[in-house]
Amino acid sequence: MPTVDPWVALADQTRRGLLARVAREPSSVTALAEDLPMSRPAVSQHLKLLLDARLVDVHRQGRQRIYAARPDGLAALRAELDTFWSQALSNFKRIAETNH
Repeated sequence: MPTVDPWVALADQTRRGLLARVAREPSSVTALAEDLPMSRPAVSQHLKLLLDARLVDVHRQGRQRIYAARPDGLAALRAELDTFWSQALSNFKRIAETNH
């Protein structure tokens, strides 16, 4: 179970951007911070929250820590969204059938 709700972690635009970047290409904090108007420690704090939400994983590569999207964490979010979508479709079908 994540210690941080993944939806809360993704409420922040910066964290969504970081997740999108590491989903495309696993990266170090240094590489991620190069294109952002914030310090490496600030990027690290955002990544820690994504890590606590189980949306990213980290591994050491030499002296660097490389962050990558965590497929099972993303799958859990997708499953939750699929539930909302299925419920919306079921409700639409019910309304359409009762009004017809």
